[in-house]
Amino acid sequence: MAQCTGDSDGTQSLAAVFAGAPLKLLAVLWLAGRVAFAGTAVLPFALVAACELAFFPALIVLLAPPLLRARNRNTPLLLVLAAIWMGDAVFLYALARGDVLLARTTLLVAIDVVLLLVTVIGGRIVPVFTANALRSRGEEPRIRGSQWLDGLVIGAMVVVVLVDVAAPWRPVAGMIAGLAAGAQAWRMSRWRSMRTFHEPLVWSLHLTYAWLPVGLALKATHLLTGVPWAAHWLHALTIGVAASMVLAVMTRAALGHTGRPLVAARPTATAYVLLGLAALVRVITPSLAGMQYGWTVMTSGVLWIAAFALFLITYTPILMRPRIDGRAG
Repeated sequence: MAQCTGDSDGTQSLAAVFAGAPLKLLAVLWLAGRVAFAGTAVLPFALVAACELAFFPALIVLLAPPLLRARNRNTPLLLVLAAIWMGDAVFLYALARGDVLLARTTLLVAIDVVLLLVTVIGGRIVPVFTANALRSRGEEPRIRGSQWLDGLVIGAMVVVVLVDVAAPWRPVAGMIAGLAAGAQAWRMSRWRSMRTFHEPLVWSLHLTYAWLPVGLALKATHLLTGVPWAAHWLHALTIGVAASMVLAVMTRAALGHTGRPLVAARPTATAYVLLGLAALVRVITPSLAGMQYGWTVMTSGVLWIAAFALFLITYTPILMRPRIDGRAG
């Protein structure tokens, strides 16, 4: 976590925590949850729930000691992980009761929490990585940071979470989403996004973050007006923001943690584009005349699969081999 946010404090201790058996245990717990959920039809629900809920507590237990010892500024994000876990638990409770409305609302709030996480972490890494890229080209970064604006944006996203807990799918949720969209766009306008086209590892982060104000604006538009072309705003926030940020950060972190130059290969840049197209197709095309909904979903899914297939093909050899600089990691 510290590595991804550009922090140096606590990075070595975190690396030591996750090396070897702890990392393998986390991977097994995460995979167990995915396999158990896929087998819900044949497995006892209690077993599914236990497997699904095991990952985040283990992650928090491993992360908390080094973060607390180092007084790392990312320590409060442990609460975000706990909130995601609680959302998962409530969702499973809703499934057990057959409460569709509660399950739907819980998923919405969980997505909101992920967007809050992107807002906090993205607000740190995007300007820093952009400034570094511009300096490497001999340009003056001129990226304007503002603590009060960052606080405003984060506060707006916290309110989005709270309103979606209390009054999801209501006009008030649309109003708050619209205000948050404006704050996010204002913040991003200070990051010089148009100067990043030369570096895929950087423009991918800007493209991903741009979906955040767009998705929130679509949410506001649909909840306040009901227009059909904005009805699929949720996919702008899940595919466009959450999934794309995962891909953008994974590709950069994989290069950095294996001692390789921070330069994206062409397949990586292609994966960024394909995932962006998956979001665009899923959000826009359902409202176009003559488009069959099933084909829209299928096309978006194929683009999604292709993007992550390129990641697997490109990064499996990188991640399976030792660091090229000979260091541990």
